[in-house]
Amino acid sequence: MRARSLKCVYQLAKQEPRVVFVGSDLGVGTLKEFKAEMPERFFMEGIAEAHLIGMSAGLAKEGYIPYVNTIATFLTRRCYEQIAIDVCLPNLPVRLIANGGGLVYAPLGPTHLAIEDIALMRLLPNMTILVPSDAEEMERLMQQTLDWPGPIYIRVAKGGEPLVSDPNKECKIGKAILLREPGEVLIVTMGYMVHRALETAIHLQKEGIQCGVLNMHTIKPLDKEAIFSYADRVKYLVVLEEHHKSGGLGSAVIEAFVDTGRPLSNLMHFALPDQFSEHYGSQDQLLDHYALSIANICKHIKKQLGMRDECK
Repeated sequence: MRARSLKCVYQLAKQEPRVVFVGSDLGVGTLKEFKAEMPERFFMEGIAEAHLIGMSAGLAKEGYIPYVNTIATFLTRRCYEQIAIDVCLPNLPVRLIANGGGLVYAPLGPTHLAIEDIALMRLLPNMTILVPSDAEEMERLMQQTLDWPGPIYIRVAKGGEPLVSDPNKECKIGKAILLREPGEVLIVTMGYMVHRALETAIHLQKEGIQCGVLNMHTIKPLDKEAIFSYADRVKYLVVLEEHHKSGGLGSAVIEAFVDTGRPLSNLMHFALPDQFSEHYGSQDQLLDHYALSIANICKHIKKQLGMRDECK
């Protein structure tokens, strides 16, 4: 997914002279075609993330559209003030492409786990947040970032994810995509967890439970109307995310219901616990460790529906 996102930046730069790339010590081979063909719009600035944001804000004020790329934890934690004051306050068109969202960098431990990034970015006025489910959806969304007003945070997975998005369904920033029709249950999810949600729905169907999947690729602005329209039709609304329970997709959904005075007594929320991880391994291993396995999700949904657990 990261490779596809950078390829999209290169393609956008070829069609729009305002596009510039700003990276942080990403390796000599990164966007080598971009660097060779448009060196005046290619900047590799080293391990200096706060500088990257200030520089990008300056370029945006001069009429450019900067696409910034580095590791998600460095991009969100190290230069939060610069993003808030230099980019969001003046509402500049800076695109922040964050590598390794969620538990992607599980082998590197807690310092590299971007599991509070969405919460941090949601707090900032004017910020748009995109979490594509796969490389193809990434490309469809990236094409729309060129003319989008204001800053965008794009959470990127590691690459090689299953292709789960539907090219026949309209993909538009701010509009959720229904991938499976709901019955008793609807799972609202994002990014890497979309494929787990679809697998969960398949397992539940074998047990006679119709489970829908709503791909919420845009976290801010949230497609509240899609959530409300489908939530009215199900027994349980399930939020599944690769993020802390606080501040992420689940919080956004709950806030949407509270703000509109709608009742919300049938919500289930699967997310990461409010703690730093003490474990290392793969992304999938940590997801399973924190009870985000398909079997565990099935188990708890069936329990809420009053059924015995036979989901394996």
